[in-house]
Amino acid sequence: MFTGIISAIGEVAGLESRGGDVRLTINTGKLGLSDVILGDSIACNGACLTAVELTDQGFIADVSVETLTLTTIGSWSVGSRINLEKAMQATDRFGGHIVSGHVDGIGEVVSLEGDARSWRFRIRAPIDLAKYIAHKGSITVDGTSLTVNIVDGAEFELNIVPHTMLHTVISDYDVGSKVNLEVDLVARYLERLLLGEKAAEQ
Repeated sequence: MFTGIISAIGEVAGLESRGGDVRLTINTGKLGLSDVILGDSIACNGACLTAVELTDQGFIADVSVETLTLTTIGSWSVGSRINLEKAMQATDRFGGHIVSGHVDGIGEVVSLEGDARSWRFRIRAPIDLAKYIAHKGSITVDGTSLTVNIVDGAEFELNIVPHTMLHTVISDYDVGSKVNLEVDLVARYLERLLLGEKAAEQ
C-alpha cells in the first residue's frame, strides 16, 4: 500500500525487451534505498513494481504485458522522469489517501492554466472510471494523491500548488500528456458491496 505522497523523482535508465515484456532500470535520485530489499514494492508513476535487483543508483523491475498495456509505462523511454514512492510502513504518517498502486486507467491532460501561484489542470478519464470520481474526493494521478475540485462528466479539475509542482512530474505535463489514474479504493469496494448477492453473478 501507498499514500500518494511522492518521495522523489526518478529517471528511467534502461528498457530491455524480454520475451514480449520489459525489464526496467530506474535511477531513484534522492529516494533512499537503504531499507529496501529484493521483493519490495516501489510505486513508479503510481504503478506498483517489484524490485528484483538493486543497483548503485536504483533498482530493476520486470514489467508484464498487462502492466505495459494498462499504464503509461509502455510509452516510457530512457530519460523519462517518474514519481517514486516506497511502500508505506505501519509506523508512517498517512499524509495522502489509501493507494494500492494498481492503475485503473490512463487519463489525458486536456487543459492547464495558471491560477495565482497554483495551476489548474483538467484531465479526461476513461468513461468507465467517471463514476468513481467525486467532487472533493481523492484521486491518484501518476502516483500523486490529489483532491478533485470540479467534475464534469468524464473530465475533472485539479488545483496544483507550487510545492507539488516542484516535487512531482506534474511540472512536465502539457496538453495531451497521458497520465496513470487510480480511483479511490473505497469507491471501488462500495460499488461491489452495493451489488449484494448479485456480486457473485458478475
